[in-house]
Amino acid sequence: MSPVDFIEGTNLFFPILFFIPLLFFFIKHLKKQSEFKSAPLPPGPYGWPILGNIQEMGKKPHVNLTNLAQKYGPLFSLRLGSQLVVVGSSQIAAAEILKTHDRVLSGRYVPHAVPAKSPELNNLSLGWALECGESWKSIRTLCRRELFSPKALESQALARENTVKKMIEFVNKMEGKEVKIRDVAFAVVFNMLGKILVSKDLITFENESLQGETSKLLREIMEVASTPNISDLFPILSRFDIQGIRRKFMEINTKFSNLLETIIKERRHEQVRDHRDFLDALISNCCNECQIHQLLGEFLIAGSDTSSSTIEWTMAELMKNPDHMKKVEEEIARENGVKESHLPHLTYLQACVNETLRLHPPAPFLLPHRAVNTCEVMGYTIPKNSQVLVNAWAIGRDPGNWEEPHIFKPERFLDSNMDFKGNDFNYIPFGAGRRICPGLPMAAKHVPLKWAIVGEEFNYSWKPE
Repeated sequence: MSPVDFIEGTNLFFPILFFIPLLFFFIKHLKKQSEFKSAPLPPGPYGWPILGNIQEMGKKPHVNLTNLAQKYGPLFSLRLGSQLVVVGSSQIAAAEILKTHDRVLSGRYVPHAVPAKSPELNNLSLGWALECGESWKSIRTLCRRELFSPKALESQALARENTVKKMIEFVNKMEGKEVKIRDVAFAVVFNMLGKILVSKDLITFENESLQGETSKLLREIMEVASTPNISDLFPILSRFDIQGIRRKFMEINTKFSNLLETIIKERRHEQVRDHRDFLDALISNCCNECQIHQLLGEFLIAGSDTSSSTIEWTMAELMKNPDHMKKVEEEIARENGVKESHLPHLTYLQACVNETLRLHPPAPFLLPHRAVNTCEVMGYTIPKNSQVLVNAWAIGRDPGNWEEPHIFKPERFLDSNMDFKGNDFNYIPFGAGRRICPGLPMAAKHVPLKWAIVGEEFNYSWKPE
């Protein structure tokens, strides 16, 4: 064989090696389709061989999938590579997925990049546990008791109030200078969580406002985790991490974990403390280092990103609607020194937050579910291990349930018993069923409390003319 023949043969070898697994999944896909002829899959757009419907997702998948629902119905399916994805986009579909078939569809689809994908860490995770087994129930019970019970929330009130007041002191010092609202909002929530979880301010307002290092780090984590990954489209290729996404995620996640490492080590050697926080609870429950890092990381990343996003969206909506802003201002002015205990009296402020969550849910698809077993939903088959998405963004803007759904109208919540606790399936910004966001009780206090105290202090003098 000549050198030229050898090189040409080598050039052909690698493409063939790459396409063999893709061909395997294409054949498997055809086989699965024949298996379900008697019980049809939900309708959906035609998919290209091997690639499926990847092109349908676009840069705003929640909007694009809402448009597909208008064409194919409230429950439709599409293929992303070898992965079957079923999307529910209506109140009825959400109720079927999150209530009627909650047990079967409460599995979690875990992206390849997320560290909890590994069996070692998955058993230690609250948000990413593959199934709602005994380990998950134990963790959830611990978190509910130590963080989200009425008694725990009441004990945290002072820490939340003091953190917001520190932010006010910082903003006062920055008068006449540029302040990045998103980074300041992030710092408030991050330090609220820090105080509750480990009894410390984890970042400073000065550094975060000027440099935004921690918020950038968390945004980078979220961006890497949401990057389309060939390892998720074709799991057989996941061991190769072709795009390097998992490797990059692990590097960023390690930087984030370093924020907590010193605190955890010091606490393990600390004597008896007067005040018990969540870290103390984890240590007293004999949690190992991996589980402590996993749980603290999940709460800090998920809690700070979603709450700060809602704060920013609420601010944006009120600044665009000065009449609503004025009503909030007048309501807060009637309170003599706003504290967390006054929040139930601030009904219009609460309505503004509710309306923001309707229009801008922090997780438009919630977190992805997975079918633990094959089941039937709305007359269609959902095969085992299908990924199941609930388009909360589409449901919150459904004209069949909401009058003028694209308009910011807080009044719609004033005379309504509707809430976001998972009982009203046309309004599910935090999900519902077994997998409802565990931090919902705490998140419901973070956003309005910040607004109330800031409004009282500044009388919203920062709003545009």
